[in-house]
Amino acid sequence: MTFVDLHHVQLLCPPGGEEAARAFYAGVLGMTELEKPPVLAARGGCWFRGGGWEIHISPVPDFAAEKKAHPGVLVDDLDRLVERLESAGHPVEWDPHFPGHRRIYAPDAHGNRLEFLEKIKD
Repeated sequence: MTFVDLHHVQLLCPPGGEEAARAFYAGVLGMTELEKPPVLAARGGCWFRGGGWEIHISPVPDFAAEKKAHPGVLVDDLDRLVERLESAGHPVEWDPHFPGHRRIYAPDAHGNRLEFLEKIKD
């Protein structure tokens, strides 16, 4: 058995949080919203894909944002992403403690922690 690839990451949102998720993942990050299969669409939430990663946002009662757990996503232009995040009002936290990479943390529309990394070019 061999792991082939990561299919998706699931993050949670409060009930009715889909529009804020769309504004962040499609609007700020530029990801494409995917159509959910009808049986899953009935549960609410929304799915996005872009640049090799897919994220599924699911509403849950008593939602609490993930402050520590996070997906880590490689990007090819971290400075451009930082500009997009900050201009959209999403604060960025720089973390220099990941060898061989530049790294930031930023919250999504619901406060879930996201990590973005860029390999340091030799």
